[in-house]
Amino acid sequence: MMVKLGILVAVTVFLEAVSATSLGVVSTEGGMVRGEEIRLGFRRTMDVFRGIPFADIPGRFEKPKRHPGWDGVMKTTEYRNRCMQINMIMTDTRGSEDCLYLNIWVPHGRSVSSDLPVMVWIYGGAFLAGGGMGANFLSNYLYDGQEIADRGNVIVVTLNYRVGTLGFLSTGESDLPGNYGLWDQQAAIAWVHRNIRSFGGDPDNITVFGESAGGASVNFQTITPHNKGLIKRAISQSGVAICPWAISKNPRRFAEEVAVKLGCPTDQNMASCLKMTDPAKLTLAGTLDLSSSPDHPLLNNLVLSPVIDGDFVPDEPSRLFHNAAEIDYIAGVNDMDGHLFTGLDVPSINSPLVDTPIDDVKRLLASYTKQGKAALDQAFSTYSSTWGSNPSGETIKKTVVAIGTDYIFLVPTQAALYLHAANATTGRTYSYLFSEPNRMGGLARPYPGWMGADHADDLQYVFGKPFSSPLGYWPRHRDVSGYLIAYWTNFARTGDPNIGESGVPTAWPKFTRDGHLFLEINSKMDRNYVQQMMRLRYVHFWTSVLPNLPMTISE
Repeated sequence: MMVKLGILVAVTVFLEAVSATSLGVVSTEGGMVRGEEIRLGFRRTMDVFRGIPFADIPGRFEKPKRHPGWDGVMKTTEYRNRCMQINMIMTDTRGSEDCLYLNIWVPHGRSVSSDLPVMVWIYGGAFLAGGGMGANFLSNYLYDGQEIADRGNVIVVTLNYRVGTLGFLSTGESDLPGNYGLWDQQAAIAWVHRNIRSFGGDPDNITVFGESAGGASVNFQTITPHNKGLIKRAISQSGVAICPWAISKNPRRFAEEVAVKLGCPTDQNMASCLKMTDPAKLTLAGTLDLSSSPDHPLLNNLVLSPVIDGDFVPDEPSRLFHNAAEIDYIAGVNDMDGHLFTGLDVPSINSPLVDTPIDDVKRLLASYTKQGKAALDQAFSTYSSTWGSNPSGETIKKTVVAIGTDYIFLVPTQAALYLHAANATTGRTYSYLFSEPNRMGGLARPYPGWMGADHADDLQYVFGKPFSSPLGYWPRHRDVSGYLIAYWTNFARTGDPNIGESGVPTAWPKFTRDGHLFLEINSKMDRNYVQQMMRLRYVHFWTSVLPNLPMTISE
């Protein structure tokens, strides 16, 4: 009996070995590449390519150029350096100027894949930091595309782009136009369009998706005139191009601050001096002040961001949505996206032992509305309308988070969804609210027990961490991860998150100019989680009431 069992096992292993599929050496426009083959299970494998160059080493403050190519077969099995950026504590730099590389995950079944949908990820990091592999803990990279590619049967691509001063410093003029990081993203998308067929992908079915500054970048890539015909669909998580932090209105002021730090002139010779400066010193000179208070919220310090350059962003983003008329679009936020920011501006919201003064609520609202007493009174009346005569400490703390979430993320996202739906011809529009409670809620600062989904809480679920690191999660976390991957990959395949190769827990209706339907996504969801008019009262205040209030102070 044991002999028969041994023979059966040997035959099974042999059949699996001979049936294994791989792309082997792949020919790209720059040369040949060979990645790593991973065995996922019986008759299922994956090719992973890490560190394929999609452009040459970029010139300082210049658009990326095509890579000159290479001889022989390039081994692409290791992530390459992220683009030069400040470190977490802003005391040093990490990364390199030689950083324009991308990574590709290609799943295979019984035969080598062909014509698969392609999903291109753009990371967030406030346009200051980040990399195509994401944060790393014991070689477990946050943006590892394996779970999405395997579970959704799609190709996943992640990319690097320049950030900080090297990616976004601008004078607002042609000598230092800015948006170099956006051009890097665009170069990667164009490279994927030209080359992905060799990897088994469909170049006419590319979905770009991203979170925070990456979500805003996704939106910029859909509304720029430079991507016509390259992008089929797009997903913006917690960030759109009309967020208050997504466009720098006065880039020259910060460029002059950087120049003074580096001993460069602030006249017509400023740009040429900055171009010759050591890249590490230039990067460190772009360090931002992260101190904040209700009167000077952290949001106001995020000044290194895209600019209206007359080229990549030719006009105010709100006027460019006609360029996305044929692109299917999902956009949404986390229900407490603003906590990460307001927890720094008003630290008392994270302390169960310290009350948050109502005056702090008013000070934060005043710094966001910027229009004096009439605007502040109207804003406070709007946000305190459900308090009753004696609001609890928790109610006040939640209100602070809601104000930040609305102003920084939710209201601009709702406006972007409306603009997309209003300009769409064939493009479909979908809205969501992610509300899976933070896993640290009630366990440790800065996470009170009442916490919902904080900024970036969705990333671990989109990238399938509850499956790849099962000991760190409960079954409900695998449920919500499965839901997100199913909706996202169905959408990438068909343009409809409900239709594809993966089952979903409930039907997600389209967002229209009239209906404003959205789906709330969490582990408990069912058909009752389809709702309408997300936070309508507050969206109406920021988009309609506030702009029409008189200015009562001069700035």
